[in-house]
Amino acid sequence: MKLRHLLMAASAAILAACATSTPYQPASKAGGFDGFSQTMIENDRARVTFGGNSLTERETVENYLLYRAAEIATERGFDHFTLAERETEQKTRLRASPGISRGLYDPYFGYSFYRPRYGWSRGYAFSRFGGFYGPRGRGYGRRGFGQRGFGFGPSFGYDPFFDDYDVREITKYRATAEVKFGRGAKPANKDNAFNAREVLKNLAPTISYPEQKEG
Repeated sequence: MKLRHLLMAASAAILAACATSTPYQPASKAGGFDGFSQTMIENDRARVTFGGNSLTERETVENYLLYRAAEIATERGFDHFTLAERETEQKTRLRASPGISRGLYDPYFGYSFYRPRYGWSRGYAFSRFGGFYGPRGRGYGRRGFGQRGFGFGPSFGYDPFFDDYDVREITKYRATAEVKFGRGAKPANKDNAFNAREVLKNLAPTISYPEQKEG
């Protein structure tokens, strides 16, 4: 029971640490899903990207891209910018994890894969006893024969907790746009043209920055 409680506490700590949306910060790599990045194409043109984690809403990702474009504009002495080839990419995958009733965390539990012609596999799970089980309960593990098909694993390859896992869909967004900067008043009658200073002023209250570490 002590081991189970320790594992539950560790899992809860990991989830708590990850349970925040991506703040406004530089990405760890160009085009990453953890912040903004940009590439200058010409002196007055850049490609700007902002990607967020699964807790970052699409609207937030798109607003952060606008905010970064406005920052670049003012930093380089421009007054407005125009967005071209703007798109928001949606990346979705499935994640399987042990059911809440088990209270155990297994980093290998619920492996699945995607094939274009067949879609998602039904998943493969590792037994808590050390065996490996396929979609129909066939076991492959350390020793013995499976009760539900040919295979290996302690306890004759059968895991009573085999079906006790949760599957959820995880979606992340990444907004990208080619940005053209300009001086003077923004072009009239263009919905994709923005006054850089007004964007900074209006979106500033919605921007969430990384927490500053003490010491």
